[in-house]
Parts: sequence; structure tokens; C-alpha cells
Amino acid sequence: MNFDRSQYSDIAPYVGKDVDDAIVRISNNPQLLYAFASALIKGEGAEVEAKRKQFVVYVLELLKSVHSYDDFQHKITSGLFLKVVVANTMESFTVSGLEKIDNNKSYLFISNHRDIVLDCALLDYALFLANKPLCEMAIGDNLLKHQFLLDLFKLNGAIIVKRDLPVREKYIETVRLSEYFYNTIQGGKNIWLAQKSGRSKDGIDVTHPAIIKMLYLGPKKDKLSFSEVIKNCHIVPVAISYENDPNAINKAREEVKTKEEGSYSKKPMEDVISMIKGIREWKGRVHIAIGDELTGDYQTPEGVAKEVDRQIHTNYTLWPNNWFCYDYLKSSDENKSKYEGFDKDAFLASINHLNDEVKDFVINSYANPVKSFLGE
Repeated sequence: MNFDRSQYSDIAPYVGKDVDDAIVRISNNPQLLYAFASALIKGEGAEVEAKRKQFVVYVLELLKSVHSYDDFQHKITSGLFLKVVVANTMESFTVSGLEKIDNNKSYLFISNHRDIVLDCALLDYALFLANKPLCEMAIGDNLLKHQFLLDLFKLNGAIIVKRDLPVREKYIETVRLSEYFYNTIQGGKNIWLAQKSGRSKDGIDVTHPAIIKMLYLGPKKDKLSFSEVIKNCHIVPVAISYENDPNAINKAREEVKTKEEGSYSKKPMEDVISMIKGIREWKGRVHIAIGDELTGDYQTPEGVAKEVDRQIHTNYTLWPNNWFCYDYLKSSDENKSKYEGFDKDAFLASINHLNDEVKDFVINSYANPVKSFLGE
């Protein structure tokens, strides 16, 4: 399969002149950078205001030396932005399994999906800290309605997944996406892909076989078998575990409303607000577990999905609040040794203002990873 990257410029991350043009657009909009600084640097008053302005000036200076995705990651995203996020919003950030990643191979990391921005960004940060090659990442175009966001994401290696297309156009676009994925991995670059479209709002991490099927649509034209394509993609499951999900209540309200009314229409800036909340609010401890590459002779998308799920469920870090919520739903203290010292009263008080349906959904969203781990 011939791979002319220029044919995919509408969905591929920026390279060359597109990087330089995006840097100019961002640099010419310091007010948007200030809004970004406000998400990172919380508080009020003259001192906080001064810190935000200093941050913008510092970023504008750094941007002068950015001419590639690697530059942007090393100097801006991982080199600055994520350091601030980890320091200000996490008790700890830990990673396991990095020793499995061979710098001379390229991988398709398939991850559970909890946060719009951070799931992939934090994996990149972990790879950055370990001097491993970074990832391009698949993201829906529904999140990129503003040029500033489009520029930020495509500078960060975003591969654009076009969502709202007529059926035939959607199929053609999915084949293009598959071609881009496969050839990018064969060309030596890593890619991050969520196990399903949209975040897991209920805490149940399940891989959609359609995601796996998509991987095969492009390379099958070259008479490759499904099993060969899966082996050549070097799939590695990744489990990211947030002790506290800043958007747990928002997700619960959205899902309860969908159940009650049959649908849910997001407000124009709702995804952006969720991004900012996910970035700036307290997450407690966060752990990324990198699983084992799939090396078996897989014949079906369902078989691949099942193994990805197995690894994500067993590698997911279960925090005290997960075990407490699991016991709470069963009116049990069977696992109380796993949440000794956990402030149960404070946790319940933080959701007592919610109506019963939303509160139950939040508790279930924290309990469900335990159920998945136990195979329930």
C-alpha cells in the first residue's frame, strides 16, 4: 500500500509549514493562551493574575522555537503543561509496564477512555519521562469546532476522526483512517486509540469490536489477513485509573437525562468545559498500567476486543473509593480492609446534594471497575 502522507493532511497531525502556520495563529491570540493559563493556574487576586500573564509570556517565547510535533510536545505539552497539571491536581502520578516498550518498535496503544484530553496526554507524558517515542492520537472532530482547539490538538499529534457523515462517506473515511493508522505504525510511529467512541461514563471499560474492525479495512486491500494486520499493529492495552474523576457528576447527569428523555443534547461549549474541568480539578492518585502486546493468532475483532478488555480490567488500579462504593452497593463491609482510612462520610457528603438517580450513577461508576476486575 503506497503511503503519501499529503493525501491525509485533513486528518493527520500538522507537519512542516502547517506547524509554523499554526504557531503563528496561536501566538497572535494571547487572550486564548491566557484562558488556557487560567485553567492551569487557579485562584484569584493580583498575584494569580501576574502568574498567568508570566505563563503566557513564557509560552509565547517557547513557541518561537517550535517547528514540529516533537518540539511542541517536548517544550510545551510534556515539557511544561503536563508538569503543571501533575503538580497541581494529583497526589501522585505513577506508571507501570514501561520496560515492555521497545524504542525500536511502534505500537498501537488501545486505552480505556475517561478524560477527553488527559488519557492520551498522560501516556505521552509517561513516555516522554522515560525517553520513549511519543504517540499520535485519534480524536473526534466534534471536539475541534474552534480553530484554536484544532491547532492545539493537531500540534499535539491529533488524528481527526470525522463523526457526522452520510453512511457512504463515513465508510470511505473509515477506510482512509484505517490506511493512515496502519501505515503510520508501519512507518515507525506510535498511535493512541480509545477502546470506544466517547468516554466511559459508567466506569465500565469495554472495547467496541468496530474499532478493531476499522484497523483491517485499509490493509485488507493488499490481501493481508486479519491476523497479520493485528500482529503488525503491535497492539498494547493501556489502563488509566483516576482516583477521582472531576467529571463524574457531569457524566452521571448526562447519562441519567439520556435515560429519562431518550437523548441528550450538549450545550455548545460543554465539551470544552469538560476538558477544562478534567485538566484543572483534583484527581488524587493517577496510575497508568501498560499491558502486554497482543501476539496471538487473532481471527476476529471480538477476540481482540476480549483480550484488550481482559488486560484493562485486570491492570486497572482499584482505589479505596472503588472498593468502598462496591461494598456500599451491596450493603457490605466485606472489603473494608481495602479502604481503611478512606473518608467515607466526606465522599458521601460530596454527592448527597444530588438526586437519587444521579447519586446512584456516580456510586456505580466508581464500583463498576471492581465488578469488571472480579468478572461480575
